[in-house]
Amino acid sequence: MVWGKEKPPRPNETVKALGQEFAGKTFQEKIQDLRKELEKKKSAGPMLTYPLEAMLDEVAWLYNLRGKDIPYNPVFFSYATVTPTAASLYVDESKLSPEVKSHLEDNVTIRPYDAIFEDAKTLSRSTSTDEAVNGDKKSNRPAKKFLISTKASWALNLSLGGEEKVEEVRSPVGDAKAIKNDTELQGMRSCHIRDGAALSEYFAWLEEELVQKGTKLDEVEAAEKLEQIRSKGKHFVGLSFDTISSTGANAAVIHYKPERGHCAVIDPKAVYLCDSGAQYLDGTTDTTRTLHFGEPTPMERKTYTLVLKGLIALDKAIYPKGTSGFALDTLARQFLWEEGLDYRHGTGHGVGSFLNVHEGPIGIGTRVQYSEVPLSPGNVISDEPGYYEDGNFGIRIENVFMAKEVQTKHRFGDKPYLGFEHVTMVPMCRKMIDEKLLTPVETKWLNDYHAEVLAKTKGFFERDERTMRWLERETQPI
Repeated sequence: MVWGKEKPPRPNETVKALGQEFAGKTFQEKIQDLRKELEKKKSAGPMLTYPLEAMLDEVAWLYNLRGKDIPYNPVFFSYATVTPTAASLYVDESKLSPEVKSHLEDNVTIRPYDAIFEDAKTLSRSTSTDEAVNGDKKSNRPAKKFLISTKASWALNLSLGGEEKVEEVRSPVGDAKAIKNDTELQGMRSCHIRDGAALSEYFAWLEEELVQKGTKLDEVEAAEKLEQIRSKGKHFVGLSFDTISSTGANAAVIHYKPERGHCAVIDPKAVYLCDSGAQYLDGTTDTTRTLHFGEPTPMERKTYTLVLKGLIALDKAIYPKGTSGFALDTLARQFLWEEGLDYRHGTGHGVGSFLNVHEGPIGIGTRVQYSEVPLSPGNVISDEPGYYEDGNFGIRIENVFMAKEVQTKHRFGDKPYLGFEHVTMVPMCRKMIDEKLLTPVETKWLNDYHAEVLAKTKGFFERDERTMRWLERETQPI
């Protein structure tokens, strides 16, 4: 696209430092870890050098900084380079507060955002000069190559000298970012409890408005109420994506986005699907619940229960270290497959820590890239099977869980085994569950989950009788 004079100005939002109480690790430690990783790559290929970061969430994570240049994603326009002796941040310096400059101190060189391309060309030329002086080009030794992410732009690739001088790799920063430290994991637990309480308050309010009061609410009005409830929570920053508030046939549109003036009024006699999330200083949330405020049809109850069984199967999975999300995907689909049903989206995606709600490189699904990176302790992932009947209704249930090492009776091949710890704390919709389709093991899981939800969120409703009644009803054992 050629903008011409109509090109909008680049966002100029303030960049802020993320405190150690949320990051859990200093940026100096992260840079040191990155350099160690670079040394490993150099031992495998000694002519690889100079990693360059272009993914905004990776730059933000590496330097413990957050911005708001991109809606819903706390990132800012920037680039970064890290060498064995120096680290640079390419950013509009006017966006950096004195606090951020103090945070970075003399450890990071600040360069103008647009200087990255000329600096890359200079770096490429200097390397060529060094090789000529040292005679590398005349020897059989391969020329030095710059490490850049496979996500970097073609313009950066060319600035560094193109294919002859560039080695594209999966970013080691992205890999490290996906494995949360203990502080980040605890933040995920905490923010999901607060977020779960907000969702329970919202669903209790919505049910009262639609059923008891007969209020006419459209999908956008409902979504705005949910945001208002969430905004009262500790450490709330904003939403993590556009809320999918969808009634009836709209719930069958997987990535539906209600628009003001062009959306449906919520029908209490139809399925209501709500997929939403928030950004908190201590974590990022993403939760989907499908509810019914009237009497669901047998097919709606059956497919909801099949989806729930898939969610439970994945939540309970135990697997050897080295297993990928590609290998686990069938666990969530198996019960739908037995009925000749399926869904056309991935089962799970990585989730950032007060960063992008969709985070690579890990995930659970049928995409080939999910077979390339095994799951590791510290990964935070969504568990979200679904079922969609075009023009009629849609079902999706989504929890977020964290991969962790678990103890098993045996240890075949002397390998560690992993499992999951769920952090989402929102009840399932009881009237949508066909109890006859659940096994005793699944019933126990559901009752234990609901007991956990009640115990961890009821303290938010000591003065809120409406939500407490709703919560206690929805978490009753079956």
